[in-house]
Amino acid sequence: MSLTVQERDAVVNLWGKISKSSDAIGAEALGRMLAVYSQTRSYFKHWTDLNYGSEPVRIHSKKIMGGINQAVSKIDDLKGGLSELSLYHAFKLKVDPANFPLLSHCLIVVISMMFPKDFTPEVHLAFDKFLAAVTAALSERYR
Repeated sequence: MSLTVQERDAVVNLWGKISKSSDAIGAEALGRMLAVYSQTRSYFKHWTDLNYGSEPVRIHSKKIMGGINQAVSKIDDLKGGLSELSLYHAFKLKVDPANFPLLSHCLIVVISMMFPKDFTPEVHLAFDKFLAAVTAALSERYR
């Protein structure tokens, strides 16, 4: 799944506007995912506090948003650019790739709430397509 030039530009432009708030976006999105999709909590049993807004959630969300930042910077080659992350998630963390779309949905919800004027329907469509491509790239090593 490849992005059109317009979709690519929309994602890069949006990221340029929201990246300064990525820590807050990530913490909110991960907190929502853990609260709404309780099955995702099984990957974080080693955390002392899985509650919304906890320190472990905030710390891990920074790693997630670092991965999104990496994806934006590798937007023209997501499969190659996210290869190491795909390996890590598949063989070390053993995360079910069905969880990636859940987090993507939470990211879209949070971004739309925090940046309503920038998150137009066209940008929403482009960002959703981008996150689907990120999900596919992260799922690559599971095959």
